[in-house]
Amino acid sequence: MDEGLSRRDLRIPDAGRGQVVGLYGGSFNPPHEGHLLVAERATRRLALDAVWWLVTPGNPLKDHGDLEPLARRLAAVRKLGAGPHHRATAFEAAYRVRYTADTIRIARARSPHLRFVWIMGADSLTGFHRWQDWEEIARSVPIAIIDRPGDTLSTLSSKFAIRYARFRVPEHEAADLAYRKAPAWTFLHGARTAMSSSTLRDLRRG
Repeated sequence: MDEGLSRRDLRIPDAGRGQVVGLYGGSFNPPHEGHLLVAERATRRLALDAVWWLVTPGNPLKDHGDLEPLARRLAAVRKLGAGPHHRATAFEAAYRVRYTADTIRIARARSPHLRFVWIMGADSLTGFHRWQDWEEIARSVPIAIIDRPGDTLSTLSSKFAIRYARFRVPEHEAADLAYRKAPAWTFLHGARTAMSSSTLRDLRRG
């Protein structure tokens, strides 16, 4: 077992049959108010029963030099997202998962009674086409993109947005997204914060 992690930390969260769950993955190094804003907006606008914060062992596309231990990041996510709809898990570590496509396969296989929506900040979508099996992800689960400062135009001109333009769900129909057959995606506008994990790490070093 990974150091500092319990069996509970490594389990896939429980949820009732037919519930709608948002999958929100990231390093969360560290988690901050911008992450919480994304999770809470997704919960409201997508009519989610829960958000699973998937705290990853490490993003293959990022430098791990400043990566805090997984147990510490998981605890920080639980402290930040303390509301009843939030569930933090490190189950990817138990399955030795490195890629989001594999995470989604496992979640769907282990919890076939749930409806899933993948949640991501707009800052992640511009590079989404570099993710392993990104088109499989798009075909597997509906996707909700949450606006982030400075990323609106680049997001909507991204390779993903162009390729899947005809599958975009109008924002006013976002509550139905989980019931749409993938590919299906929506872009949610709203209040934004410029806070980022890299800014917080710089402040800590300073």
